[in-house]
Amino acid sequence: MSRLSEQSAPAGFRHRLHEIIFEADTPAGKLFDVVLLWAIVLSVVTVLLESVAPLRERHGEALRALEWFFTALFTVEYALRLVSVLKPLRYARSFFGLVDLLALLPTYLSLLLPGAQSLLVVRVLRLLRVFRVLKLASFLGQAEILLTALRASRQKITVFLCGVLSTVVIMGSVMYLVEGEKNGFDSIPRGMYWAVVTMTTVGFGDITPKTVIGQFLASLLMVAGYGILAVPTGIVSVELAAAARRGAIDTQACPGCGAYGHDADAKHCKHCGTAL
Repeated sequence: MSRLSEQSAPAGFRHRLHEIIFEADTPAGKLFDVVLLWAIVLSVVTVLLESVAPLRERHGEALRALEWFFTALFTVEYALRLVSVLKPLRYARSFFGLVDLLALLPTYLSLLLPGAQSLLVVRVLRLLRVFRVLKLASFLGQAEILLTALRASRQKITVFLCGVLSTVVIMGSVMYLVEGEKNGFDSIPRGMYWAVVTMTTVGFGDITPKTVIGQFLASLLMVAGYGILAVPTGIVSVELAAAARRGAIDTQACPGCGAYGHDADAKHCKHCGTAL
């Protein structure tokens, strides 16, 4: 009997901890998330204020003390997240797990690399949790649909970008031969830079073709640029429509790895296989 109670106590504690940290359905869970979000906002504001020279000179010690306070707080929170899930390594490798870790490292790295604490603005990414706190399931669902569409479009967009890169190399080489150094095209990489600027319709104007042939080629590239910009939009749009037809997204956090974005009728986590 005592052995059974010893085994069930840690499991019960972990389950309760998981509900508070990962779920916002209970008063304790919602309170935890609201306090956490305010801590994230204040920590980001602290980093922003420290980057202002006059404020840093006057209140540098207080701002650094606040940085360490928030870092210690987030370190404890990160450790509790690892304890509350059944598969800590899975959570540590997840998107939010990596963001939580990156939110801690800059302060500790600043002990070895002065100035690294400026990277603490990555903590603003943790504000993505506000969608779960406010129970905006539709926003979470749409975000998951967008990620699914981007993953499905990855190979098509990669092929498309390879074609664009080939065009940039060819046009950069041609413009180097046509215009030459006297017109600012003093190397092929310089010509490639011009091709990228022209194709994306940015048009800095620091390098411009002077010859008739060069201007004709530039005109063709400008017109092609509009079509090129539309291609990835079409690819992602098709995948978005396909992803939207696959069904709704659940906001429940997996007790094994803490992942979100499961299908509404899912029985197991699609990342680690833990029962939901």
